[in-house]
Amino acid sequence: MKFDYQDIFLYLEDTPLLFTQAYFWIFFAAVLLLYSFIYKNKPVRNAYLLFVSLFFYWKTSGFFFVILLISTLSDYFLGFKIYNAKKLGIKRMWLAASIFVNLFLLVYFKYAYFFTESINEVLGTHIEVMNHFAHFTNVLYDTNFRVDAILLPVGISFFTFQTMSYAIDIYRGELKPVRSMLDFGFYVSFFPQLVAGPIVRASNFIPQLYEDYHLTKKEFGMAMFWILNGLIKKVFLADYIAVNFIDRVFGNPTSYSGFENLMALYGYSLQVYADFSGYTDIAIGVSLLMGFRLPKNFDSPYKAVSTGNFWKRWHISLSTWLKDYLYIPMGGNRGGSVFMYVMLSVILFFITLIAASLWVAVGLVTFVITMLLFARFIPIFRTWLTTNINIMLTMLIGGLWHGASWNFVVWGGLNGVGIVVYKLWRKISPWEDKSTWYKRAWAIFLTFNFITFTRIWFRGESFEKSAQLISQIQHNFNAAIIPEVMSSFWKVFLVMFIGYIIHWLPTWFKDWYKEAFVKTPLVAKIFISFITIFVIYQVMSADMLPFIYFQF
Repeated sequence: MKFDYQDIFLYLEDTPLLFTQAYFWIFFAAVLLLYSFIYKNKPVRNAYLLFVSLFFYWKTSGFFFVILLISTLSDYFLGFKIYNAKKLGIKRMWLAASIFVNLFLLVYFKYAYFFTESINEVLGTHIEVMNHFAHFTNVLYDTNFRVDAILLPVGISFFTFQTMSYAIDIYRGELKPVRSMLDFGFYVSFFPQLVAGPIVRASNFIPQLYEDYHLTKKEFGMAMFWILNGLIKKVFLADYIAVNFIDRVFGNPTSYSGFENLMALYGYSLQVYADFSGYTDIAIGVSLLMGFRLPKNFDSPYKAVSTGNFWKRWHISLSTWLKDYLYIPMGGNRGGSVFMYVMLSVILFFITLIAASLWVAVGLVTFVITMLLFARFIPIFRTWLTTNINIMLTMLIGGLWHGASWNFVVWGGLNGVGIVVYKLWRKISPWEDKSTWYKRAWAIFLTFNFITFTRIWFRGESFEKSAQLISQIQHNFNAAIIPEVMSSFWKVFLVMFIGYIIHWLPTWFKDWYKEAFVKTPLVAKIFISFITIFVIYQVMSADMLPFIYFQF
């Protein structure tokens, strides 16, 4: 087949720029080559990486490139409006405008089908979804984008959260607006973390734009280590067990025994961790080679001793974002606020739409009013209730951030319940002292199994299939076929076993082999990298899977 060099600059849906494709690494090598000539000139360097990042997003998402530009330009100008406003009311008005623009884009693309289907079901209407952005582009530029479907822009949940935090930090007086539009655009669109995080705060990243490039020999070794580590996680662990076992079971739970469903559930806990942390490992390594430091996003989450501790180790950039911009403004552990009641109303509205029933709304409102009446007359209960409402709301919003469905409501709600219940249990638990190894191991075991249990709804393709998976485990476990299943899928289970063993290795041991790689001579690093990449591409599945968090 003849290669058309024009394809390099066109958006081709079947060839997006993914970290697992050789095409990406050719692209990155070309970027680094030119970067090596301009990296000392900071304005030129930043402008260059901005245009590289925009090109990356164009190749990854095509038309949605415009959505990224809208979000970037609106918050760039609104940031100045917020900062320069003299009166608090005016500041709030401009902040509200920023939040509205970002949430409108997020809701329109992520929840349009959900709202349309809910309204049609409740009111008996027949409203059809129309992509107004595509229609506008077709009229303006004579393009041919589909107007009868709304697809989700890759990374929209990440870059809208970044721009919102920028505006909020300016409003709080914690940040000054970025003067250069190019610099701000670079912050929003920096390509290694653009489509799946970590969510980068302006206060942490923007100061790096004005620093001289520096990369020590040790940091270079660390960058190579993280890239290789991420590729191994993605290809050897996540994709292999997904293609050969997990996707089959979750796609049709009733065709497999309860034991197979249970093993697929444990496998998915490993897959989602290896996939998502693998992406951020690569993003951190690629960024470091260009002189930029991204925040840590995972800290051995399956070593957590409680659900709350898990969320301090898992997707740290999202967890801290929700804490700083939702949980604390709602009152945190101090009590309630007006914002808490606003968010409570939003959550009740979403759940009512998901249920598509006014009776659900009546039941929820009755329950909430009853709880608030108890809180009004019992001060101790009021403090407990408002604090835990804030926790539950934060986790439910975290669930809905992933998608509007009963599956994500249940998943977020269960994680909230896990945190609330543990807060009560630790006051009377004889196991709370984790100084002995067996108590700590027991806490890790319970937490890991609870988190894995919640994955039933996170991974389930529908609420019905999640229910089928539970039913199979409960009523059709079929222990007699375990030897046959183990024999048939022994390679998958071996990879799962190795993956979990590596995850639960002591931190000191992981630091040791990481440092050992960093200290090897450059020639050895190149040789190890070459062998690793060669093996990766030999075992890579023909159907390369996109990173899981691209869908969010």
